[in-house]
Amino acid sequence: MGYKMNNSVLIRLLLILFAITSTGNGYGQQVPDSLMHYLEIAVKNNPTILQKINEYQAALQKVPQVGSLPDPELSMGVFLSPMELVSGNQVADLRIMQMFPWFGTLRAAKDEMSLMANAKYESLRDAKLQVLYEIQQTWYELYTVKHNIIISEKNIDILRTIERVALVKFRTAPSGNGSSSSSGGAVSQNQAPQNMQGNSMGTSAGGSSLADLYRIQIEIGELENNTSLLKNQQNTLVAQFNSYLNRPATSPVALPDTLYADALGIPLKAVSDSILTNNPMLEMLQYEQKSLESRKRMVTKMGYPMLGLGLNYSVINKNEMSASSMNGKDMVMPMVTMTLPIYRRKYKAMQTEADMLQSATAQNYKASANSLETEYYKAVQLYQDAQRRITLYGSQSMLAGKSLDIMIRSFAVSGSGLTDILRVRQQTLDYEYKQVEAVADFNTAIAWLKRLMAIQQIQQN
Repeated sequence: MGYKMNNSVLIRLLLILFAITSTGNGYGQQVPDSLMHYLEIAVKNNPTILQKINEYQAALQKVPQVGSLPDPELSMGVFLSPMELVSGNQVADLRIMQMFPWFGTLRAAKDEMSLMANAKYESLRDAKLQVLYEIQQTWYELYTVKHNIIISEKNIDILRTIERVALVKFRTAPSGNGSSSSSGGAVSQNQAPQNMQGNSMGTSAGGSSLADLYRIQIEIGELENNTSLLKNQQNTLVAQFNSYLNRPATSPVALPDTLYADALGIPLKAVSDSILTNNPMLEMLQYEQKSLESRKRMVTKMGYPMLGLGLNYSVINKNEMSASSMNGKDMVMPMVTMTLPIYRRKYKAMQTEADMLQSATAQNYKASANSLETEYYKAVQLYQDAQRRITLYGSQSMLAGKSLDIMIRSFAVSGSGLTDILRVRQQTLDYEYKQVEAVADFNTAIAWLKRLMAIQQIQQN
C-alpha cells in the first residue's frame, strides 16, 4: 500500500515536471529577427561612425586648399608730401604680386590630399565594419545569456521537483524498527531536514534521502546565484548594445526565440585571399603609401624657385614747373620676382621625412597583414569548433531524448528510477543550452570572417 501511494505521488510529480519543462519549448511568442534593423540604426546614429564620416568629409576639404595658388599680395603706399619727379609729383604707389609654385607642385599637393582622403574613407569603412561586427557579437551574447537564464530557471524547477521526490522517498522509507518514517503525518518541506535527522539518521535509506536532499538544495542555491549573475550580465550587455546605437542604456532589445545557423557564402579556403584583397585597413595603408609618394614629389618641387608676376602702378600729378611730355602721366611697371631656395637643409629634411614615413607605412602594412592573418585563424578555429559542437550537441540531445523515453517506459512498469529520469531531463536541457551557445558562436565566427573580408551586410545609403 505504501508503495502504491509512493508511486502515485511520484507519478504526479513527474507530470508536474514535464508540464514545467514542456511549456518552455516554444519560448513564448515569436519575436522577429531584428538584427539587420539594429545594424541600420547603428550606421545612422553610432558616434564612432559619425566621427569617421566627418573626418572623411574634412579630409576632402583639404584638396582645394592645397591645390590653389597662394593669395596675391597687394601693397599700397601714399606719400604724405608728394615726391617731386621730372614728370610730375608722385602721390601714391600701388603694387600687386602673384607667386607661382614650380610646375607640378600644386598637382602633387592635390594628389597627396586626395589620396589621404581616400585613406580616411577606408578608415571610415573599417570603423563601420568593426561597429557592425561588435553589434552582432553583443547581440549573439545577449541571445545566449537570455537562453542560459531560461535553462537555469528550468533546471531550478526540475531540482525543486527532485527535492519533492526525495522528500517523498524519505517519508516512505522504512525506519529502523520497521515502521514508516512518515508515521508522524505530513512533513513540510522546511521541516524535512530536522525531522529526517530525528527519525531516520540511523537508516541507510533515510540517510541517503537526506543526503540527496542536501545536495539538491546546494545545487538549487548555486543555480539561483548563477541566474542572478546572468541577469546582471544581461543588463550590462543591453547597455553595451544600446551604446552602439546611441540610445538610452535601458532601451529594450528584441531577440528571436530561435536562432538559426548563418551561412558564410564562400568557400572557407577563399577567405584568406579575400581578406588581403578587400580589407579596408590594408587599402588605407596602400593609399597612405601613395600619398607619401606624392608628398615626396611635392617637397622635391618645393626646392625649386617660385616665380612671381606683378604690376606696379604709380599715381603722379602734374607739376606746374615741368615741361616734360610725361608730366602728370601715371606710371605702370610690370614686375617679375623669383625666390632663391638656397637653404637646402630643410628641403632635404622634408624628403628624408617622406622616405622614413614611407618605410614606416610599409612596415605597418606588413604588421597589419600579419595581424589579420592571426585573426583569420582565430575566426576559423571558432567557426570549426562551433560547427563541431552544433553536430555534437544535436546528437547528444537526440541520444538523451531516446534514453529518457526508455527510462520513462521502465518507470511505468516498475515505478523506480524517477530521480534518474529527472537527471536525464536536466541533462537534456543542458545540451539544449550548449547547442544554442554553439549556434551563437558559429554565427559570431561568420560575422567575424565577413568583417575581415569587408563584406557589407546591410545596404549602403
